[in-house]
Amino acid sequence: MFHLLHTSSSSPVLPLRFTYPFHYTPHPLCVTAAQEVQEYLAGQTEWKEELDQGKMFGVLIVKNNLGELGFLSAFSGTLAGKNLHPYFVPPIYDLLEPDGFFKPEEDRISAINVQIRTITESKEYQTCKQRLDQETADAESSLKAAKAQLTISKEKRDLYRLSNPGEEEQAIMIRESQHEKAEFKRLKEKWKNRINILQADKDKFDQEINKLKTERKARSAALQQKLFEQFKIRNARGEVRSLLSIFKEAKQQLPPAGAGECAAPRLLQYAYLNNLKPIAMAEFWWGKSPKTELRRHGYYYPACKGKCEPILNHMLQGLDVDPNPLANAAHQDTKLSILWEDEWLLVLDKPAGMPSVPGKLPVKSVYSEMRTRYPEATGPLVVHRLDMGTSGLLLVAKTLKVYQELQTQFSNRTVSKRYIALLDGTVTPSKGIIDLPLCLNPMDRPRQMVSNEYGKRAITEYQVLSYNKGVTRIEFRPLTGRTHQLRVHAAHILGLNAPIIGDELYGRKAERLYLDAIAITFRHPITGETISIEKEEMF
Repeated sequence: MFHLLHTSSSSPVLPLRFTYPFHYTPHPLCVTAAQEVQEYLAGQTEWKEELDQGKMFGVLIVKNNLGELGFLSAFSGTLAGKNLHPYFVPPIYDLLEPDGFFKPEEDRISAINVQIRTITESKEYQTCKQRLDQETADAESSLKAAKAQLTISKEKRDLYRLSNPGEEEQAIMIRESQHEKAEFKRLKEKWKNRINILQADKDKFDQEINKLKTERKARSAALQQKLFEQFKIRNARGEVRSLLSIFKEAKQQLPPAGAGECAAPRLLQYAYLNNLKPIAMAEFWWGKSPKTELRRHGYYYPACKGKCEPILNHMLQGLDVDPNPLANAAHQDTKLSILWEDEWLLVLDKPAGMPSVPGKLPVKSVYSEMRTRYPEATGPLVVHRLDMGTSGLLLVAKTLKVYQELQTQFSNRTVSKRYIALLDGTVTPSKGIIDLPLCLNPMDRPRQMVSNEYGKRAITEYQVLSYNKGVTRIEFRPLTGRTHQLRVHAAHILGLNAPIIGDELYGRKAERLYLDAIAITFRHPITGETISIEKEEMF
């Protein structure tokens, strides 16, 4: 599993600290190792079809006891239906072990699924269900017609009563009304009895289905619990913890499915067990991008948050790790440039790298700066947000009323915004509309994903401004304001298939995210006039 690293230098420069896995630029040694792994993958013809569908791989630069520099490689999940392959480190726990508990119990759960499917697809169940549905529809139609007839009869009697009928005639009408109501009641009872008989027949099937589902749920939960107990996760100090305790400390009731099976935890676990010193780490995607998530062939990606963050926070203890670059105070002394202002609101130019509002990291934000500058302001101040890496125009309200009215304009899509971006690729056609629904990827916050089932509609107009050596300079006009909308619409294969340069979540990291909000138009909440602000283009 230990592969000697072949470098052009006899004394390669090592990083000062280990990689911060959630925000990094791949070290040159990791790039060299990744290239060797990619050459190996390119030669594995029997895996070609599966690899083409896309998979995450990782490399870990290590030193052995002889001081030799080498690397380990791993894949996430399974490959060709197996966990064990000679070139890659083994999993932390092999759930596909032939003599293990996982596969037999998984087979039992699969058998229950077959039983459920057999019942639900059986002719008897389908016939019973169809008869019940038909009888229910017939009952509804019959009772609706009978009720309508009751209404007509009542209206006739009410009209006749206006002619002052005698006592005998009134008594006849009362008996007629009572008879019709009794008939309607008998009709309801008749339909109820017929439906109850059919419902009882269907309930027999449903009870068996629910019994199987209850057993399946219990077996699945027990299997998952037992599986998590097998993952004994080490760190650089030699401390060992289970997945359950790691996620419990992270205030998550249970680990998500697949936790501990990603490349990064596998690499560190193998290094610790074999007295190999971790130096640097990187993960890359190989193959096609999934339809929902955004992954590009050969690009490097940070470790996922949902599955890996609690695990890696434990595994990295004892290593000297790079600090989170997002936590630096790069803009601690930055004075925000205000382009337009009156007594009610203002428009400022947010620099790239400064968050719009406070987050988990203790760094200066637009909100904190505005709160300091305008201590008497009654509004929430920041009306809308720009991603931390995005620069450009931001609206700030000084009063609650102005904030609420501007928020309404955003909700009604009457605020117009224009962005300039540089894209990694040549975009065609030169103009158009992107319409892809977006939602949060719960397993990899803050990444967004395209989802027709859960996503909210997101629409972006675009116009290519120029091309230069594979880089597209483009203008975006978002018609909706979803999180990461422009970034996902640019990068997704169903969008422009060309990520914004410097977008490390959906493309490749660079010195900055090349996305700049250069113009905004809105109606002034107090004066009613149209305000249009435009800044000088940065790129």
